[in-house]
Amino acid sequence: MAVFTYRALDRESGQILEDQMEGSNTTAVAITLRHQGLLVINVKEQSNLSEKDILEPFKKVRLRDLVVFSRQFATLINAGLPLVRALYVLAEQTEKKQLKDAIDALGRDVEAGMDLSEALEQHPDVFNRIYVEMVKAGEIGGMLDEVLLRIADQQEKEADLRRKVISAMIYPLFVMSFALLTLTILLIFIVPIFAGLYKDLGGELPLLTSIVISVSNILTSLWGIVVYLMLGVAFFLFLRWRKTESGRKVWGRISLKIPLKIGAVVQKVALARFSRTFGTLSAAGVPILQALEITATSSGNWVVERALLKCRDAIREGIPLYKPLEGEWVFPPMVVRMIAVGEETGDIDGMLQKIAEFFESEVDATVKALTSIMEPVMIVVVGAIVGVIVIAMYLPMFKIYDLIG
Repeated sequence: MAVFTYRALDRESGQILEDQMEGSNTTAVAITLRHQGLLVINVKEQSNLSEKDILEPFKKVRLRDLVVFSRQFATLINAGLPLVRALYVLAEQTEKKQLKDAIDALGRDVEAGMDLSEALEQHPDVFNRIYVEMVKAGEIGGMLDEVLLRIADQQEKEADLRRKVISAMIYPLFVMSFALLTLTILLIFIVPIFAGLYKDLGGELPLLTSIVISVSNILTSLWGIVVYLMLGVAFFLFLRWRKTESGRKVWGRISLKIPLKIGAVVQKVALARFSRTFGTLSAAGVPILQALEITATSSGNWVVERALLKCRDAIREGIPLYKPLEGEWVFPPMVVRMIAVGEETGDIDGMLQKIAEFFESEVDATVKALTSIMEPVMIVVVGAIVGVIVIAMYLPMFKIYDLIG
C-alpha cells in the first residue's frame, strides 16, 4: 500500500483538511474520502524525492493547466463554495508557479471588491480575452460554473487541435534536421579529407566533385560563418516581418495556398478555431458583435480576421451573418449554408459546434494523409543528399590513374 497526501473540503465546517492516507491508488483514496463526506480537492502519492524544476519560472501556462483549473473552479462554485475561498483553495493546490501566483492574485483582487472578469484582465499572459469575456458573460447571466465548464471544453478542443497539427510536424522536422546535420558533417569533416587527397594527386576533377568541394571550402572558411549568420538573421527578420500588419496580410494569404495539402490544413484549422470559438462565445451569452471581434482577433490568420470583421460591420447594418461570408473564398459554401440554416432556425450556436466538429475531424484526416505523403518524400530527399555527396567523392576514383598520371 502506498502513502498518499490529500487535500479535501469538509462540507459541514467549510475547512480545508490536509492529511495522509494509505491506499492502492489515487482513485481508491478519493473514493474513500468521498464516502467520508469530503469534497476531494487533490490526491497525490507521497514521494521521498524532493524534486524541483529549475526551469519552472520560464515555462508558460499550458492549455491543459487552464482546463484543469477551469473544471475545478466550476466544481467548487457548483458545490456552493464562496468565490474568494474557491480561488484560494485552487491557489493552494496548484503546482504550476505562474498559474498559482495568478490565481492567488485573483483571490486578493476579488476579495478587495473587484469583479472576477476585471481581475482576470490583469493577467493577459495567463487568461486571454476569450476567457475574460466568457467569464464576464457568466457573471452577468448568473451561470459562472456553467460558463467555466464551456471554457474548459473549448480549451480542451483547442489543445487537441494543436496536438494534431504539432504531431504532423514532428516527423518532417526531425527528418529535415537529421538531413541538415548529416549534410553539415559530411561537408565540414568528410569532404575535406577527400579534397586533400585529390589535391595531392593533381589532375582535373569531375564537375560534381568540384561543386561539392567548393561548397565544403566555403562552409569551413570564414564565409561559412557569414552564411550561417545571414541565414539566422534572415529567419529572425522573417519572424519580425510576419508580426507586422503587411506581413500578416501577405503571410495570411500565402499560408492558405501552400501546396502538398499544407494550405488545406491551415484553412481547416482556422475554420475549426473560428467555429469553436464563435460558437462557445455566443452560447456563453457574449454579444454577437463582441463575439465576432474577439473571434477575429484570435483567429491567427489575417484573411479570416478580415472576413469576420466585415461580418461584424454588416450585422451592424442589419445584414445576416452568412451574407458577407459568401464572397470570402476562405469560407467554403458548405460553411456559409450551414450558418445560414442556423440563423434561420435560431440555432446558430449548435450549427457552429457541428461545423467545428466536422473540420476538426477533417484536420485529423488531412494530417494523416499529409504525413503518409511526406514520409517517403523525406526519405528520398535524405537519401538523395547523402547519395550525391558520396557519388561526388568517389567519382574521381574511376579515373584515379588519370589523376596519378
